[in-house]
Amino acid sequence: MCLVSLLQLGGLVLISVSVAITALWILAHLSQKFRIKSPTFSTGGEDSVAFLFDDERLVNATRSANQILSSAPAGTSDWAGLLLLLQPRFPNLEEEISLLADRGHLSLPSLDGASRLEATWKNGLARIVLIDDGSPIPKVKLDKPSFDALKKELETLRATAEFAPFLVWRQRQDGTITWANNAYLNLSQSADNKTQTPVWPPAGLFNLKSTRPKTDTSSQRVSVHVPGEANKRWFECSETPIGDESLFTAVAADKVVKAEGALRDFVQTLTKTFAHLTIGLAIFDKQRRLALFNPALTDLIPLPVEFLSSKPTLQSVLDQMREKQMIPEPKDYKSWRQQLFELEAAAANGTYEETWSLSNGRTYRVSGRPHPDGAVAFLFEDISAEISLTRQFRNELDVGQAVLDTLNEAIAVFSVGGILTLSNSAYCKLWGSDPTTILGDIGILDATRTWGGKCAPSPVWGDAREYIGTIGERAEWSSDVQMKDGRSLFCEFVPISGGATMVRFRVTNTPVFIPSNIDESCQILSAETISA
Repeated sequence: MCLVSLLQLGGLVLISVSVAITALWILAHLSQKFRIKSPTFSTGGEDSVAFLFDDERLVNATRSANQILSSAPAGTSDWAGLLLLLQPRFPNLEEEISLLADRGHLSLPSLDGASRLEATWKNGLARIVLIDDGSPIPKVKLDKPSFDALKKELETLRATAEFAPFLVWRQRQDGTITWANNAYLNLSQSADNKTQTPVWPPAGLFNLKSTRPKTDTSSQRVSVHVPGEANKRWFECSETPIGDESLFTAVAADKVVKAEGALRDFVQTLTKTFAHLTIGLAIFDKQRRLALFNPALTDLIPLPVEFLSSKPTLQSVLDQMREKQMIPEPKDYKSWRQQLFELEAAAANGTYEETWSLSNGRTYRVSGRPHPDGAVAFLFEDISAEISLTRQFRNELDVGQAVLDTLNEAIAVFSVGGILTLSNSAYCKLWGSDPTTILGDIGILDATRTWGGKCAPSPVWGDAREYIGTIGERAEWSSDVQMKDGRSLFCEFVPISGGATMVRFRVTNTPVFIPSNIDESCQILSAETISA
């Protein structure tokens, strides 16, 4: 039983060894067959620059070739990175290399003639070799510190370009991109929703209007729409010509565009609001150019809309207003110029406010107010109706005063608050006091003191104070008092509209007896007591 088991185990081991030997032989045969079909990769040593591609995938490369390829932008394929590095020296490389499978061999000289590119197609693989044609430019030998410094500087410049938060790229005049940093490549891939794999050269993001052949840097506002985003992305793009190409930089301007839109909407809102004002508005910026005006300004000042829309200066606007006699004409032109200078200075300080009486009979109230950032706003208000009404009212008052002055009776009118508002010449003559020459208001208390000082003691003055201070319906009443000179005075108190009171004094010729036992001191004391 044990012998049989050993024989079976030995047979299994023998079979396993035979299978392993057969497999090794097959692998060795296949490896030899593959080496026979693979193209020869003899490039003259590791110092040569040679690449082996299977479609766009790098199969093998020499050490020098790998060093060159390592400087390609991150995120690109091996083939796209190589095109990016070689196109400055071989501009037609992409077009020529697409025909390599049909031609089998390709040789391209560089732009400077110092090197050439040899490409061979065999068994589905592309072998690309960079060959130095013996440039007459002598080779420069660098010591290690100088080489390390150049390498460090190259790494710094490369990192600065690759990690910059804004877009940087180089572009030919036909729109072909020859170099781009990571920010541009990432945005280009996001904007192209047709493919998810990086391609070279990347598609142009912006519809740029080249500013060449200018030599200075110029900028323009451009936008791009990224699928899945509601709003466009805005950039401030600058172009700098470099040889046959242009260097572009694009800085995000979304916040600037949003702020400009908000400002534009705000100005439109203000314009619509100002359009309904009857007061003419003219705002001049810090350069004193007309920045904003409303339709009422053209109604008050008949200046052409085309002239105002051309953003004229403040001086030009005032000159045009003077020609149309919309400014009070001074005695001489020199003083008028000085007046304009004072007008601008006062408006900037917020202290300018004048009334312009024009030759056409109209009257304007003009005021100047300072605005932020050195701007100045002028307000033009037509107050001709107000001035006319004021003059008419003043004329009516003068006529009424003249009528009162013709009356023989002394008349005084007190407001609802007990303030003397109106009197005639007979009143001034009777009491020896002219209210128009006294500073401040004259109240009923002051008036009754004056009255009581020239009359015998009487309770009429206290009743008068109470009557004039009463609010509500009142009945007119009258009374007689005796003056110190022996005349009899008839006093009448009449309520008039608005709660005011009219007091009428009329001197009668009827003599009144004054008792002899009332001396002067008692009379004065009684008057002071009543007035108090």
